[in-house]
Amino acid sequence: MDLIVTIVLIALVAWGIVIYNRLIADLNRIKAAWSDIDVQLRRRHDLIPQLVEAVKAYASYERQTLEDITGLRERSTVSERVSEIGDIESELGVKVNHVMARIEAYPDLKADDSFISLQHNLTDVEDHIQYARRYYNGAVRIFNTRLGVFPELIVARIFRFAPAEFFQIEEDEQRAAPRIV
Repeated sequence: MDLIVTIVLIALVAWGIVIYNRLIADLNRIKAAWSDIDVQLRRRHDLIPQLVEAVKAYASYERQTLEDITGLRERSTVSERVSEIGDIESELGVKVNHVMARIEAYPDLKADDSFISLQHNLTDVEDHIQYARRYYNGAVRIFNTRLGVFPELIVARIFRFAPAEFFQIEEDEQRAAPRIV
């Protein structure tokens, strides 16, 4: 009888260790995925001053939009909550898309080689953000599902694992691919 109890206890401990390790692996996957998003957001943020300067030379009346873009860029870099960063980045994307759409009125700017290169870089960054966001949200979905299903939820509650936040883009305009002029 003692042998059976010992075997059952060892099996339960082993089971708990396996589940705990899966949860830790899921968390590490989420952290790595967020790091990928962060890299792409930094790339976008590095391109924004170039965009602001390029457009400023041609469109002085777009000053408020350009100031908004700069302010959003700054707010995004200091924020720590995924949902707040998602909201800020959504708004930033909308503003950048607005500026890019307004470029139609400036044929000289549209034809400028450095601006064309900047435009392609911005489009590339937006694509990478989208791919990184999908991977991150997939990792969050797997982790959050694991927290809610039996038997994983037992170990998750014992060790106080909390659900991770999705990186959401709320604006319909932001969901569309960036427009290349």
